[in-house]
Amino acid sequence: MVEAPERPVRTGLARWVLLGLGVLFTSLGAVGAFLPVLPTTPFVLLAGACFVRSSPAFHRRLLANRIFGTYVAQWQLDHTVPREAKRKAYGLVVVTFVLSIALVDAWWQRATLAGIGIALVGFLAWLPTSPRKDEARPPD
Repeated sequence: MVEAPERPVRTGLARWVLLGLGVLFTSLGAVGAFLPVLPTTPFVLLAGACFVRSSPAFHRRLLANRIFGTYVAQWQLDHTVPREAKRKAYGLVVVTFVLSIALVDAWWQRATLAGIGIALVGFLAWLPTSPRKDEARPPD
């Protein structure tokens, strides 16, 4: 089970700010699942960090989400990303950026998209990978 922080924020402005940021990051992560230039993983992980401090109920809902929950739980457990998730992310970045580059006319737009794509692949490569495939499941 993912442990709660030692000092969760239960009242006051800080709780509401963290809760609002958690909702914002969850929304950006969901939008990022469909837009190639907006990364999903960092926003969902940030949402989990905000919710674990401000709302155990929202944190449980995020962990129970069939799409994002496994990855948030894995990150909170040992700060790794499942190998299969990284493979899918690499594929999605390459396909969407190659298509995007093919659809724009200006050289500077192509260069910008290529730079962003390379940065995303670099960021994915920088994230630690789970050593085994079966570690991608959320803890009981």
